[in-house]
Amino acid sequence: MNNFRITQASFQQTLKDLGKEIYDVCLLLFKLTIPVVIAVKILEELGTIPYISAALSPLMQLVGLPESMGLVWTTTLLTNIYGGMLIFFQLAPAENLTVAQVTVLSSMLLMAHSLPLELRITQQAGMRLIFALLLRVISALVLGALLYHVYRLGGWLQEPVVLAWQPEQSGPQTLDVWAVTQLKGLAMIVVIVTALLSLLRLLRWLHIERLMIWLLQPLLKLMGISRQATSLAIVGVTLGLSFGGGLLIKEAKSGSVSPKDCFAALCLLSLCHSIIEDTLLVLTMGADLSGVLWARLLFSVIVISLMTRVLFRTSDQFQQRFLFRDVSVTTPHSTMTRTTMNEKSE
Repeated sequence: MNNFRITQASFQQTLKDLGKEIYDVCLLLFKLTIPVVIAVKILEELGTIPYISAALSPLMQLVGLPESMGLVWTTTLLTNIYGGMLIFFQLAPAENLTVAQVTVLSSMLLMAHSLPLELRITQQAGMRLIFALLLRVISALVLGALLYHVYRLGGWLQEPVVLAWQPEQSGPQTLDVWAVTQLKGLAMIVVIVTALLSLLRLLRWLHIERLMIWLLQPLLKLMGISRQATSLAIVGVTLGLSFGGGLLIKEAKSGSVSPKDCFAALCLLSLCHSIIEDTLLVLTMGADLSGVLWARLLFSVIVISLMTRVLFRTSDQFQQRFLFRDVSVTTPHSTMTRTTMNEKSE
């Protein structure tokens, strides 16, 4: 009887924690996405969206996507994947996209998103801002172009994508109809977040994350990531850059992980983080697992393995100027102060 009460209390606490997590995530997403949706509507009313899409047309042609998807990627770069998804579901029905195109777009969203926030995290951990920016944007374009040509030449995933949700298309919308449509979109985001976070809880309960950690250890060694930074890199790869990057900031400032190790780990986290949550997220857009998971993992391992071997052979002056800097502090007092400030900012 006591065991039943303990189990019941544990279950209730789990539901309570899950509900709070869903609320916190949705609240944060709404703060980010609602201004973006309003801004996009204003741009649409002003007739500027075609010009924005045209400006991004060369990049979209490089990866075989229509011009309008440039707005989706731009939104994702400035906000997060959820913000890009909201714009995607508004624009995609008119484009007749294939599964291959959505997979290409999704791989780019996964590799380069939330740049104002995540670049700041990598900068605090010691990576140079310009290098971090170029690494993510160029890698996203290269991976997108590779996937586009592979799928096109192989004739794979050329069937029309089936959208999990799409807004009603009824011609020009009045402001009140547009508002209702956006509310439906936000409600769908709540449904997706709830399902996603619930599934993540189940995966943790089944210890799937432990299996992923075991599988990733040999790859991290291949990429030049030392034992001291291995666990931190695994946290970032599985749970996200905010988690892994936050830990790396703390360890970098304490001096327990060298700047080179932090740099190698941050390069990996920049290209491949949150492989459970983010991958599941873009699958709701109709993407295929071959591109958004396996190709992304393989691309990241190859790029980081080659890049670290080349860059670490450069001079110390070059590395300090263009790649990374030592952010460790020397005095106990300053270490405590700066770490505390960092934890508050996180």
